[in-house]
Amino acid sequence: MEVGEAILALGAGERPASFDQFSAAIDPQWIADALAATDTASVRRRKLPAEHVVWLVIGMSLLRDRSIAQVVHHLDLVVPTPSGVRRRVTNAAIVQARDQLGAAPLAALFTQTAQAWAPPAAAADRWHGLAVYGLDGTTLRVADTPENVAYFGRPSSRHGEGAGYPQLRLVTLLALRAHLLAAAAFGPYRTSELALATPVWATLPEHALVILDRGFCCYALFHTLASPDRDRHWVVRARSGPTALTQAVVQRFGPGDALVELRPSPATRAKHPDLPPTLRVRAVRVQCRGFRPYWVFTSLRNPATHPAADLAALYHERWELELAFDELKTHTCERVEALRSKAPARVEQEVWGLLLAYNLVRLVMSRAAPRARVPPVRLSYRYALLAVRAFWHAAWDTSPGTLPRRLEALLDELALFVLPERRPRRYPRAVKIKMSHYPRNRPHRRRSPTK
Repeated sequence: MEVGEAILALGAGERPASFDQFSAAIDPQWIADALAATDTASVRRRKLPAEHVVWLVIGMSLLRDRSIAQVVHHLDLVVPTPSGVRRRVTNAAIVQARDQLGAAPLAALFTQTAQAWAPPAAAADRWHGLAVYGLDGTTLRVADTPENVAYFGRPSSRHGEGAGYPQLRLVTLLALRAHLLAAAAFGPYRTSELALATPVWATLPEHALVILDRGFCCYALFHTLASPDRDRHWVVRARSGPTALTQAVVQRFGPGDALVELRPSPATRAKHPDLPPTLRVRAVRVQCRGFRPYWVFTSLRNPATHPAADLAALYHERWELELAFDELKTHTCERVEALRSKAPARVEQEVWGLLLAYNLVRLVMSRAAPRARVPPVRLSYRYALLAVRAFWHAAWDTSPGTLPRRLEALLDELALFVLPERRPRRYPRAVKIKMSHYPRNRPHRRRSPTK
């Protein structure tokens, strides 16, 4: 079964309320492979087998409006007794089952599905023969527990105190024109985005272009990404100020378009003594109405095959990453203050489930977009998320014979909700709503016990 068809085969099971209908969204063999690779397969028959707990973690993110116990009940994840009696599972048993599973199977499953889904979606809409990707980082709040604070850490604030919640740092590689996650890495807040991105670069396929923010404008990174034999390229916004790279103009191609020679800073030379002393890249000036001009560096050095105007327009697609973060944090997580899990191992497990849930919704949208004759980013993610949730709620009460027709209706429904074309930003971003006048609830510090 093709991957695109697999997510739509929710009615493959024989029982209207069976777990099989839901689990067909991802090939069960992928889950079995992930469990086997991480040595977490269920040896004996449990109320919540390992493969069911995988779907529980995904359902925790996809059905954010329900408690974890309700997700177990709704997805019919509990194995019945031999006589067919439906068992009850306690909250303690759910926590124990999650701890036994761990985060590794979810990470392996995300990697396998992302590698199967994202590259074909990116290749379907290329720019000058290159698949367009973007890489950037964001943060996620986690539950305010001593364990999470010790592991993930709190960001500092301007008042010299920690933020209200501990946070983790997340870096993702996104197929920009389909909003499908191709790779991800996360860790404690104190870990830099550059460090987290190190294992992600290897997943960038051949004949691809990655768009980066100025936080990734790094001489050592440029050499890491340079691979002419694999036809991998990059575009990054240049930094300004004392941290900018030392550069010299080698050749001018036109107004605001030149070949420059970069030289590393003394600190970079000391940290990476094996790097070449110079690197030639192309510099293009970008000017948007209402904004200050800035420069971008790129490894695409031929102005005939990659005009400067096309590069300037392409760099604005980096904003698709920010929109994807908004879909992930605002809509999928329902604007909650923090993730559900209260221990670091469960937090990691929940994040992988969240990324899988996001890709599942986006995969459905990629199937609906051709019916509307628009790119996938022109469909409303919020509406698609609500429609998929409503479909899975209703599928439990629908006979298997009518599910294919309901699936076709779901795709037709998603194709109806097309967003207007993107408008260029003409004014700088600004805050429209004042901050609350309520006093801040500051993090509590435990006092040491008196002797």
